[in-house]
Amino acid sequence: MSLSVEISLRLGEFTLAADFVAGPGVTAIFGPSGSGKTTLINAVAGLVRPASGRIAFGDTVLFDDVMGIDLPCHKRRIGYVFQDGRLFPHLSVRDNLIYGQQFAEQILPVDPVVEMLGLGALLSRKPATLSGGEKQRVAIGRALLSDPRLLLMDEPLAALDTARKDDILPYLERLRDANRLPILYVSHAMSEVARLANDLVLLRDGKITRKGPLEDILADPSAVRDVGVREAGALILARMVKPDAGDGLSELATSAGKLFLPKIDMPEGASLRLRIQASDVILSKDRPDGLSALNILPATVGSIHTGEGPGAAIALNSGTDRILARVTARSARALKLREGSKCFAILKTVSVAPRNVGAQISSQS
Repeated sequence: MSLSVEISLRLGEFTLAADFVAGPGVTAIFGPSGSGKTTLINAVAGLVRPASGRIAFGDTVLFDDVMGIDLPCHKRRIGYVFQDGRLFPHLSVRDNLIYGQQFAEQILPVDPVVEMLGLGALLSRKPATLSGGEKQRVAIGRALLSDPRLLLMDEPLAALDTARKDDILPYLERLRDANRLPILYVSHAMSEVARLANDLVLLRDGKITRKGPLEDILADPSAVRDVGVREAGALILARMVKPDAGDGLSELATSAGKLFLPKIDMPEGASLRLRIQASDVILSKDRPDGLSALNILPATVGSIHTGEGPGAAIALNSGTDRILARVTARSARALKLREGSKCFAILKTVSVAPRNVGAQISSQS
């Protein structure tokens, strides 16, 4: 089932207007601070009342101002994971997990959730003894055991350092693929969004500027302003050929050729999604020779978008994948790039950080 949202509300001087549909899997709500991300999911949760509109999950209406429906939070069957976990300090991990069951319409077994989130060794411990990442995994488990039909996650990794984020992201990928549960995932970190999301909703100043499949938006050069120049970059699908090519690198196969990246802890044959940041792509009209870069993919220019600044965003088709490059408008003119131009995309091996490498979304999600 899908969540449909069409609401407007006002909080002080801030106005929010949102209209989108979220199906099974992860729908990311992305935007800068103050854009209305948390206000939006709080309205879905029933913590904030919209001025007008409708929120429905399948055939169940959660809010409708015309019909006079506004289900209280505890009747919406929505799990909510906050930034700080909000665990009960006096309860063990096991008891924190079981606490979620008292809100469940159907009591779910604890063991599968414990296994999926890797909590087995933590069950007897108190929250004060857990790391930030461990606390968030427990909070996610508690939310799942409440038997929700929808899961809201409000920047669950924002308070974690890079190492802890890297630890918990594989568990979130597992959660995404193990459930057909719709998940609204709020974040201002595109590296998280690119690894986890099926669909993307971009918010700015309380308004949705773009919405749709993640891959389509990230590959669209005209979306760079909404995504952010520093965050802009497209996704490439790849298959692991050699986890260890013998020199600290992994060899991957893409639809257009081989890629070599710093060693990735994934088995041979694994399907991966790689976020290639637009600023890390260099373009050449001819296949370069004598470069230190190992990754050179043939490409065709799909479209070119220039704004008011000195940059140009170039959409490239490479095999069946799409790449986004950001170069100066002067360079684009010098290379005589136009729609249909043949060129080569050059990617530095070390430019793809581990946080930009994740498991491809399961076909079951």
